Parts: sequence; structure tokens; C-alpha cells
Amino acid sequence: MKLLEMKHVEKSFHGISVIKDISLSVGEGEIVSIIGPSGSGKSTLLRCATMLETMDRGELIYMGEKAAWNDETRKMTYVPKKDLKRIQENYGLVFQNFNLFPHFSVIKNIIDAPISVQKRDKNEVYRTGKELLKKMGLEDKENAYPCQLSGGQCQRVAIARALALNPKILFFDEPTSALDPELTGEVLKVIKSLADLDISMVIVTHEMAFAKDISDRVIFMADGVIVEEGTPEMVFASDNERTRSFLGRYGEMLK
Repeated sequence: MKLLEMKHVEKSFHGISVIKDISLSVGEGEIVSIIGPSGSGKSTLLRCATMLETMDRGELIYMGEKAAWNDETRKMTYVPKKDLKRIQENYGLVFQNFNLFPHFSVIKNIIDAPISVQKRDKNEVYRTGKELLKKMGLEDKENAYPCQLSGGQCQRVAIARALALNPKILFFDEPTSALDPELTGEVLKVIKSLADLDISMVIVTHEMAFAKDISDRVIFMADGVIVEEGTPEMVFASDNERTRSFLGRYGEMLK
């Protein structure tokens, strides 16, 4: 079953086209990495998928239900707020810079939205929060505050917060770009461990070895279009000149 479908998506900023007629889909349990040079539109595509940006053209479909489309006048139409809220419960998003609430403890960052937004049982959510902290290797940080954590620990809390919402698909927007190399490894290790949960993931990343190792499918973007997509083996062994040029810089890493 397709959890996410994006059809003929376009997005411009100040008259400059950033995404040009992109279509993609993500199936149940599938891990898709999106790679490409800076400025290729990867993060904008993710922001369109999660409705943080409004598309100019195209269709956005979750679980077979349209979230956004062009009406007969080609005007972009989004579903009403009550339907939007339900559709948004299908996914979670982990940002580059964590976006934790600084005045909330670690556990409150994780349990606040499931309780206040999803109206779930407090005790059940708290138990889930503690289990997620244990999975993240942070069981001793429950009452700490973000300012007391390393960048890698903050990102792991952000991942736990996203998982606490029970999403069917999890988006990662360059989850290690704000971390130094020493902390990058610990976050990538945690993301790899999520594969055991059989949750769908879409990961925008500059970590080529990681993308090659974890993905069911890799999408290579450049200049606002999908240049190539396929299995990691296909993309990383591609004969496409644009793909080879980009991946050539990572050759040593991938050996």
C-alpha cells in the first residue's frame, strides 16, 4: 500500500523554480533516502510533503486520501483543517536543528503532543515515552532539559518525540547536518535501529554511506528534478553523468 504519493509537484520562491514537476511515492515499511547537492530542492520537497510549505502545483495524497490538489482553475486547494489534522497524524518530522521546547524537560518534550493534541491517555503516553527514551539510550535524561544535552542527545530526543505520535511515516530533514562528526554516528545508529519498527522513512541526507546501507530506494535530485531513482545498488553504480559527478566526491567513503 502507498502511504504517500506526490504527483507533479512544483514550487517556486520569488519567481525562481525550486521543484519542477516531481512525482514520487512511498510504500509501507519502505526506507527512501533523498540525496543530491545543496540547493537541489530536497528539503523543500520534504516541507511540501509535510505541508510546511504550500505547493504551487501538484497532488499530495496520504493513505489514498487527497490532502492537496489543483482545482479546476488550477488553484492549489488543501483539505479543511479538521481533515488536515487527521491526515497530519500519519507522519512525523525530525528537523535539522531539533526544535525541542527549551522550557520543557526531555520527557515533557516527548509526551506533550500525544496528550494535548492527540488526547491520548496520560499514563499510556508516559509509559511509551519512557520506552522510547530507553530505545534512544537516554533513560537517565528523562528530567533533563535540552540545554543540558549534547546535540546528538537532542536529536535522539527529537526522534523519540516524533515516534511518540505513532506515525506511519517518518521524515528526516538532514538529521545530522547540525552535528559534529563524532555525534553524527550515534544519531545514524539510532535511525538504523528504527528499521526494526517497520516504519516507513524518508531521509534527506548528505551521508552517502548511510543512505547506501539503510535504503530500499534512493532518489537523486539535482536542479529541482529527480535525476535518477532506484535501489542503492543501481543508483550508486549509475552510468548517468550527473549522478556519477555528484557521487564521485564520495567515492572514498563508499569503498
